[in-house]
Amino acid sequence: MSGNVFAVGIELDGEGYHPAAWRRAAHAPDQLLTGNTLRKRVGAAENAGFILATFDDSILPPSEGHPAGRIDAVTRASFVAATTSTIGLVATVATTYAEPFHTSSQLATLDYASRGRGGWLATTDPAAATTWGRPPRTGEAELAREQRDSIEVARRLWDSWQDDAVVRDYAAGRFLDRDKLHYIDFSGETFSVKGPAIVPRPPQGQVVVFAHDTGDADVILVTGSDLAQTLAAADRARATGALVFAELDVALDIPDATAAERLAELDSYPVANRTERLTFSGSPTELVRLITELADHVDGVRLHPAVIDEDLPALARYVLPALFRAGVTHRPVPGSTLRANLGLQRPVNRYAKDQH
Repeated sequence: MSGNVFAVGIELDGEGYHPAAWRRAAHAPDQLLTGNTLRKRVGAAENAGFILATFDDSILPPSEGHPAGRIDAVTRASFVAATTSTIGLVATVATTYAEPFHTSSQLATLDYASRGRGGWLATTDPAAATTWGRPPRTGEAELAREQRDSIEVARRLWDSWQDDAVVRDYAAGRFLDRDKLHYIDFSGETFSVKGPAIVPRPPQGQVVVFAHDTGDADVILVTGSDLAQTLAAADRARATGALVFAELDVALDIPDATAAERLAELDSYPVANRTERLTFSGSPTELVRLITELADHVDGVRLHPAVIDEDLPALARYVLPALFRAGVTHRPVPGSTLRANLGLQRPVNRYAKDQH
């Protein structure tokens, strides 16, 4: 839908979207939180040619049935930034209760660590009030306002340093042009931020913002229990002018078991598998056909493997190569930013623009 750019991303949190996925993982449960497991998976996704990988997160423990424990998403994305070179790294950070000044600083740092491949999946986390010791926020309007204000603050802070604010005149002992740092002077209903940021403007100018069902993002993720609902949600989201990605749960046939057999085994365990996303199970060829159909309606897909250690190799060997051959999608361009690989322009700094 965005010309010749159609992006395929993958979610790499935990062991997979199914709560019992850990039972079919290629390692012992105590290896899930190790750097080696994370590095191998992200490396495999990059070698396969995914445009981006996302890392889910919440301050609350994972749902029942998942191995308990999680390292925060920004830390995971930053850890693999130095060992990757092309794949976008999109960290989930909830806007509910979090301090947007800190969030913007973390994400700008991720963008520097990844040399312009950072992204932010902004979510809400209303159940975390007790953990934060904050008054609960549960109304949809309240949560939406908090998310909208947090994204606005982050964007203003990323612009609060002009691109040439850092001087580095060592002979004169002058390192900053103070006239190119700006107060953002944001005042919202629940917080205010003066600025400027403590981190220079990110390499991308603005870290790419992903969100569900909001017009404040660069990329909107849409869900639907079937294809018709997903496409209807995509049509509504397109009116915002943002890129639109479809969410898709995936279970593939693999050499020693069909997708149906794998899911039947996973469903036999006493854990609830709850998902509101479009769900696919079947052969790689059938998945290629579905993604090709989606490419006529959306700008990308984010795949959620049922079991990462089983579905990621199948995606890498059979699905992405077929999509590349058909010209449906492309590998990320070496040396390019995530924005460039998504077909997004580097935004003009709002404060520099105001000076002209």
